[in-house]
Amino acid sequence: MPHDRHQEPSLPSARGPVSAAVREHLLGTGPLPRHEAVAGADVYGEDLQLALYLCYELHYRGFADVSPDREWDPDLLRTRAALEHRFLSALRTDTPAHDSVEDALADLLVEPVEGTGVSHFLSKEGELWQVREYAAQRSLYHLKEADPHAWVLPRLWGRAKAGMAAVEFDEFGGGRPDRVHARLFADLMTDLGLETTYGHYLDAACAEMLATVNLMSLLGLHRSLRGALVGHFAAVEITSSPGSRRLADAMRRTGAGPAAEHFYDEHVEADAVHEQVVRHDVIGGLLAEEPHLAPDVAFGIDATGYVEDRLADRLLEDWHAGRSSLRTLQHSETSHIS
Repeated sequence: MPHDRHQEPSLPSARGPVSAAVREHLLGTGPLPRHEAVAGADVYGEDLQLALYLCYELHYRGFADVSPDREWDPDLLRTRAALEHRFLSALRTDTPAHDSVEDALADLLVEPVEGTGVSHFLSKEGELWQVREYAAQRSLYHLKEADPHAWVLPRLWGRAKAGMAAVEFDEFGGGRPDRVHARLFADLMTDLGLETTYGHYLDAACAEMLATVNLMSLLGLHRSLRGALVGHFAAVEITSSPGSRRLADAMRRTGAGPAAEHFYDEHVEADAVHEQVVRHDVIGGLLAEEPHLAPDVAFGIDATGYVEDRLADRLLEDWHAGRSSLRTLQHSETSHIS
């Protein structure tokens, strides 16, 4: 089934008292979580991250059986603000920080001789079931990849806006619906025998995956975080080309299929060009107009690396132990996830 049909995903199962209360409120069957419950939840844990994801998804496609009016429900927005405050405060405390944008960008451009991340693992030794799990997890991100970044466009002007729009135009297929990158990822999923319906793997995705999507939603939805959103965008685009090259190798080595190979081959070429535009026009243009946002840009770069590293650690820990990284499946089922 095509991922881009007009259909809201189903609400996922709750993962604790906070997400259960948010879920019940969305359905009109219960109150929102109490402040004490939000304050006591593990900030990077399944319960809080799912609750925040539910709040954010109302600004994308929403959920089946949930009124579109919930998007601007003032009580829900207050709960979302409390969840966001905990998440953002934790990121500011826990993220290893660079002193400057230049230092943060310089580290992004350094490729370690002996890499140990997910793309290195999959390119060298990953099995097809792990490639499929990676695609299922990342579908929460890639099926909405460019959308939260587009929220920053009304908050930029001049060179930064023009550069951002140029890169986003490519992400959205350059005017061709069959070339939209989210569409290309759905084709990759089809090659891998995965379900391409938007939001299908939300119940299966781990908390660390939810956090990577929540970060870009958080930064995209707040004008005050526009500098950090540009930093996030830079981190994604600058690291994409070498990582995509390794993932393309993984697709070929495991026999994933031509569309799976094409998705990453496309990103090797496109994002090598995007890197220059983002560095010189988007970041350069933003800081020429608003130099006081430099610490925010650096934070966006660093926070992106932090949540992606946490996800990589989770996936590799599970895979090295021979178990599935997906919440709703056992290891024996990962060879035929659907």
